[in-house]
Amino acid sequence: MLVTSRSYAEYEAMFDLKELPDSVLDCCAGGAGFTAEAAARGVDAIAADPAYELDHPELVDSVRRSLPATSGIIGEHEGSFVWHWYGSPERKDQYRIEAADRFLQDVAAAPERYVAAGLPDLPFGDRRFELVLCSHLLFTWADKYDRDWHEAALRELIRVSNAEVRIFPLVLQGAGESIPWLPELLDSLEGVTYEIRKVPYEFQVGADEMLVITRA
Repeated sequence: MLVTSRSYAEYEAMFDLKELPDSVLDCCAGGAGFTAEAAARGVDAIAADPAYELDHPELVDSVRRSLPATSGIIGEHEGSFVWHWYGSPERKDQYRIEAADRFLQDVAAAPERYVAAGLPDLPFGDRRFELVLCSHLLFTWADKYDRDWHEAALRELIRVSNAEVRIFPLVLQGAGESIPWLPELLDSLEGVTYEIRKVPYEFQVGADEMLVITRA
């Protein structure tokens, strides 16, 4: 199991975060530094990921191994990535290293913020969080998880949100193909409105949009 790390700055751009509400869930968060930074800003921030079942040494090892592994995936699909947001591969690597360090420090200091759980079943009450974020899981792995799984996962993210769910990106990992059943899936959701919104971030070619779902 590899636990990918992303920085708070990456989250700000991926999800177009201009300010944070009182409570936020990051699901599935991996080794991201977002929850630690949000908590430091006074937010009730929780991260959920199945990887948090690992004992601490295994989690540290998985986070550290994910750093070069991510670069390997990029190398396999070199023409599918652009560098205008990061500036250079070295800068991207620096973001990820800093995020991993931030995550590992915080999960050791405040383990209650890191809940071992995954979609489509989350151990939180209805409308628990003002904002729910999900990066690089839904749609990214649509070749592994089918439409029914995505529908169940979306409904669960909506259930625990009191206001908004934001999901990024909306294309497959690797070459970045679109998801043909996405419009049909979104139209099947009840009690919500949704929009697909451009964000100030693009790394995978064409992955510059997020899905915003708002509860009625």
